[in-house]
Amino acid sequence: MRLNVAIDGPVGAGKSSVSDAVAARLGILHLDTGAMYRALGLTALRSGTDVQDEKKIVALCRKLDVSVSHGADGQHTFVEGEDVTGLIRTPEVSMAASAVSRYAEVRRQMVRIQQKLAAETDMVLDGRDICTTVLPNATAKIYLTAAPEERARRRYLEMKEKGQEESFEKVLEDLKKRDEQDMNRPVEPLRQAPDAELVDSTHLSFEETVDAIVRKVEAKCHG
Repeated sequence: MRLNVAIDGPVGAGKSSVSDAVAARLGILHLDTGAMYRALGLTALRSGTDVQDEKKIVALCRKLDVSVSHGADGQHTFVEGEDVTGLIRTPEVSMAASAVSRYAEVRRQMVRIQQKLAAETDMVLDGRDICTTVLPNATAKIYLTAAPEERARRRYLEMKEKGQEESFEKVLEDLKKRDEQDMNRPVEPLRQAPDAELVDSTHLSFEETVDAIVRKVEAKCHG
């Protein structure tokens, strides 16, 4: 049986970096599913496609050639063969990804790809509907979160390091808007699965967060 670890949680919870570290500790791969939606969001922005136009976004998704590969430095995401890993972490792409991920057909297509990859390889998958939709029978399910102000602080510092100038207040406002959009979308909204274990990292360091998740996964494997 495959070792699949499902990690859900809101924007800014550190799912991607934490999942990378958890996967490394467990000796398995990490699939950042959010990067796939971000790739579609980036493609929509580049092509001038209105992210509020469901028909056009679904048509764009059906043609989208998105793939991922794993190297020593983690996951790389490709669109039409172009490595867009460094282009999909801006606030604009983040909001576009949230918008396009609302559409049922977009999610169906992405979920099919994610389930196929997880069936072939032991891996950690993170996103917003991994526990509830993508891998309902995952070995371990985690809901990773933190207080909005702490998530905004981390995002603000991350953006500052990358030279992206934005006020903390604006980062917090955007984060709360993204939470509202993700938690209230009609298709597979963000929520904690009934059997997912909560990890609140508000007062935990990065390593403490990784340790907490690895302990929960190992307990499931040996339990």
